[in-house]
Amino acid sequence: MSLRSLLIAPFAWLVVASVLLAQQKPKVLGPTPPKDPEKMRKLYPLPYPPRLPAGQTVVTERTDAFLTPSPTLREGVEIAKVAPTVDFAYYPEQNYIGNPWSHRSDGIVVGDKYYTSSNDHLAPKGTAHLWEYDGAKKSFRLLCDTARFLESKNVFPPEMNYRPGEMQSRIDLGPDGRLYYCTDRGSPTVTHDGNGWKGEWILATDPKTAETEIIAQWPVDRHTMPCSLVDPGRSLMYVGTAVGRDAPNQKIQFFVLDLKTRKIKFQCDDGPYRVCFYSPKHGGRVYWEGKCYDPATNQVTPANVPNVRSASRETPQGLIYGTSGTKADMWSYNPATDELKQLGNVGVGTIEYISSIEADPTGRYLYYVPGAHGGASRDGTPIVQYDVKTGKRKILAFVHQTIWSKYKYACDGSFGNVLDEKGERFFISWDGWREGQPRGTESAALTVLHIPAEERRLD
Repeated sequence: MSLRSLLIAPFAWLVVASVLLAQQKPKVLGPTPPKDPEKMRKLYPLPYPPRLPAGQTVVTERTDAFLTPSPTLREGVEIAKVAPTVDFAYYPEQNYIGNPWSHRSDGIVVGDKYYTSSNDHLAPKGTAHLWEYDGAKKSFRLLCDTARFLESKNVFPPEMNYRPGEMQSRIDLGPDGRLYYCTDRGSPTVTHDGNGWKGEWILATDPKTAETEIIAQWPVDRHTMPCSLVDPGRSLMYVGTAVGRDAPNQKIQFFVLDLKTRKIKFQCDDGPYRVCFYSPKHGGRVYWEGKCYDPATNQVTPANVPNVRSASRETPQGLIYGTSGTKADMWSYNPATDELKQLGNVGVGTIEYISSIEADPTGRYLYYVPGAHGGASRDGTPIVQYDVKTGKRKILAFVHQTIWSKYKYACDGSFGNVLDEKGERFFISWDGWREGQPRGTESAALTVLHIPAEERRLD
């Protein structure tokens, strides 16, 4: 071979390699497009993203129409005297046909910031978005797209035909000021060995920098994590799982993750089905169906706690309020005495399912939205205040008719709603649909109900 050929040969190989690389398809992060787009268009024929008039991000309404009762209102339920102000917005990034777009997690409010999520719900390949909504500026900031983030970390084995399509756990502040949460399946039909599914992830996101870190990967073999709770004072995260089809252990797990060491310090069968709660006043003990975990002893003992589908934070009076199953049968629990009291049914219309309940800072009022899995619009989408002193139920607003008539959106179900630290604003995330949609949930939205001072007086 001539000297000239020897000099040219390496450059020729570089040219060939460049051509081959150019022909490769770039890796696209995030959800995989549906295999049958025409079928999806028939199911979800409306344009995406959902939009408000004149390019607005948030609209604000205050009208006495919020106080017009639904025909299904139960006898004895009061209606507020002063109409609230209500902000309404669609979650951003609903830029394509979701499967469907939805909301599932209970978030938190810190100052004016509401930390929440939205989901491209159904797997095997969806995603969840972690959001910061600024209630003062009325603006959204995307903190994490879970599928894109995890793909950027190359955590998916080639055989894993799966991306988390949901975030159902709580979003809580940890001791380091970061937001801790879990990924979750969009559907139990996809969490099996056929999709190469191995489990889920616990993530932490810094709300200041939007930097995210993996805290734990597949902590329980082929279990997902719809339930979580963080005790920032003890640097502990409590997690309840849901079972994958091919998991070796077919019982719901409860485990305790030490956020300092990132090691599981306790694990047991028969964990919380969807919700657990804890008592800061009593050693940070954690409660769920018939059980109490004490971080001081690292043991589980019996407790007089029913099924927990919704639970408030511990009130200044040392009580936790909650509901069980899909009925609006409310109870209170006293960790100091292990006393459970049944307070009766607190439904206000035909739909009862409550999956999130909030106590105000005084412990006097509880706030909730019946219709977690849909149907709230049949009752006018009532937003309820419950007075623990008198046992009275009061509707602060029937939001359906006003939002539907002006923006053609049905606020139909809420899995997550959060009261701000002063008890003045109620942030509610919605599953719902727009006019012209032939099936149920197809987009996620947010309302902020500003509670009139007259309706939360303590006298």
